[in-house]
Amino acid sequence: MLSYEQARNKVIEEVGKKRGAPATTDVSVREALGLVLAQEVRTDREYPPFNRSTRDGYAVRSSEAVAGAQLRCAGEIKAGDTVKEALAAGTCLQIMTGAAVPAGADAVVMIEQTTREGDLVRFERAAQRGQNIVPRGSEAAGAQTILTPGMRLGYAELALAAQVGAVHLQCAQRPRIAILSTGDEVVLIDKTPGEFQIRNSNSVSLAAQVRIAGGEPVVLGNAADRIEDLGEKIERGLKEDALVLSGGVSMGKYDLVESVLKAMGAEFFFDAVAIRPGKPAVFGMCQGKPVFGLPGNPVSTMVTFELFVAPAVDLLSGAEARALPLVEARLAEALKEKPGLTHFLPARMTWHGGVPQVMALKWQGSGDIAALAKANCFLVVPADREKIEIGENVSVYLRKDVV
Repeated sequence: MLSYEQARNKVIEEVGKKRGAPATTDVSVREALGLVLAQEVRTDREYPPFNRSTRDGYAVRSSEAVAGAQLRCAGEIKAGDTVKEALAAGTCLQIMTGAAVPAGADAVVMIEQTTREGDLVRFERAAQRGQNIVPRGSEAAGAQTILTPGMRLGYAELALAAQVGAVHLQCAQRPRIAILSTGDEVVLIDKTPGEFQIRNSNSVSLAAQVRIAGGEPVVLGNAADRIEDLGEKIERGLKEDALVLSGGVSMGKYDLVESVLKAMGAEFFFDAVAIRPGKPAVFGMCQGKPVFGLPGNPVSTMVTFELFVAPAVDLLSGAEARALPLVEARLAEALKEKPGLTHFLPARMTWHGGVPQVMALKWQGSGDIAALAKANCFLVVPADREKIEIGENVSVYLRKDVV
């Protein structure tokens, strides 16, 4: 049985071996959020394209703007003005944030550090050469590569593309991730369940997690606990880039996922991981496609998706697998857990005086969605720890959808 780190690395290794270059599509920069770039983006000119003022104030020669000096204000420059004339000796120019600094000026003095009477401006302190000016070309040179293939496009990357005029981008298509739940006890979410049935909440949570990870969910519904029905739906799922099943991977009589996949030629790399919840998680390759069998209890499904499926979606998107978003926080309430498994406990992280603190929530096990809905993270208890005292630093896995 692998540790979760070993299992995650195995997923990254095997999916990395199999992935090819993803199909690409032309996307408007306004619609490319979360996609993976498949081209280089270069600057169309230097940035900034002129010496830019970072403050509202006065453009000056620093040698003239000494403490107590008075200079005549010869005009003003606002952002967007065309600036052709150099600053005349013995004068200053009022300038706005973002405006071009005129030739001859080598500093901008903030307006708060001056007093003005009519056209005369008095400087309260000496100006330093280069202060409050971003030099031309200091952010990027002309024709410089600023975005590279494999980068995931967030709002900063999209703003950078827009700034250099890259209004259409070649991006990798989102990988299509088939989602199939299993079990006779599962009914559609818009149906009234029988006394001993449950609605298919996993199909909703998994589709959301696929979208957050950067994939396109393909929801196939639910397979009954019958080999023929399960096999037929798995065949359908294998037409997509990856298949994620929930349920049917434990040791029960009707847990059929592994046996059906084996009959279809699947190669398995693990079928148990030393974690709670989510121990019976399965990963393999079938007909050249990554296949994940996740436990059916909802919290187990959510945890194992984040640990094992999310990095596969990254790789299938044309990006590298992102690191697990673990941070440290101070434990607010002592813990005692059974050693031997790494525990991922629904928890709530808060900040007190700028210090993150975390406390595990009361929960009823891996079927307790209500507890997880109150959590903004998972508290990670190492497999070799039985007790953790209040005030100790612990690892926390942040829920990407709510933090």
